[in-house]
Amino acid sequence: LNGFTGLFSLGQAGFMLVGAYAFAAINIDSSIRSTVYQYYDPLLKFSLTETLQNALGQTAGTALGVFLSLLLAGLLAAGLAYLIGLPVLKLKSDYLAIATLGFAEIIRAIFQWKKLGPLTNGSNLLKSFARINTFKLTVGGTTLSFSTFVPVLIATICIALLVLLVNSTYGRAFKAIRDDEIAAEAMGVDLAKHKMLSFCTSCFFAGISGAMMAMVLSIAQANNFKAAMTYEILLMVVLGGIGSISGSVIGALLFISASEWWLRGLDMGKFL
Repeated sequence: LNGFTGLFSLGQAGFMLVGAYAFAAINIDSSIRSTVYQYYDPLLKFSLTETLQNALGQTAGTALGVFLSLLLAGLLAAGLAYLIGLPVLKLKSDYLAIATLGFAEIIRAIFQWKKLGPLTNGSNLLKSFARINTFKLTVGGTTLSFSTFVPVLIATICIALLVLLVNSTYGRAFKAIRDDEIAAEAMGVDLAKHKMLSFCTSCFFAGISGAMMAMVLSIAQANNFKAAMTYEILLMVVLGGIGSISGSVIGALLFISASEWWLRGLDMGKFL
């Protein structure tokens, strides 16, 4: 969205929030759902992963349930992005950034609205759903954990899809819009269509990443998705180099290494 299409958005945290809540809401264990929604009567009465586990077995049910939940999280975020993009994508530069930032804060406020409590649990957190450490396989009495392999695999698949998109005709249209909108339009590129496609695609993967973050943290709460998260994401992209997928990956690794490993290690006096 930013590096290849040249659209400066500051609303990614809001779409990550949508993905996190979508994933959590449909995967809370049905036996304790009433405990999680202790102040509300829960709107959803089932757990997708739990239902598939009962039908297909623990391993296959968990894998398929998480896959479908991630896909749904991304699609919901993309659908919301389409609605927001209709008025917002007519803006440019700083105005687009301000508008998307405003919508992200509106989304965060709406998800904490008590009228939506039966679905989002209001300002309370959602918990007790499929987590990263759920992925375990017992072979011959030995339990193997896939808590590192699964998120790396999901991220790799997402990055591969983005590489294919960027190298396609749509990707070339994105780059043309970034370099010169007037020239791109003169060559037959539909600006509105491709801007919307880029925006929805970006938000689709933001929704998946929000769901993955919920799996890692084991909770989904609106206050975790503030504007500061969008700034961190933007910092990763700029640090790695605008318009470079590999650079964004390296920038993310450097940022997390500095903030989570090196800085925390120095604070604790136990470096690395």
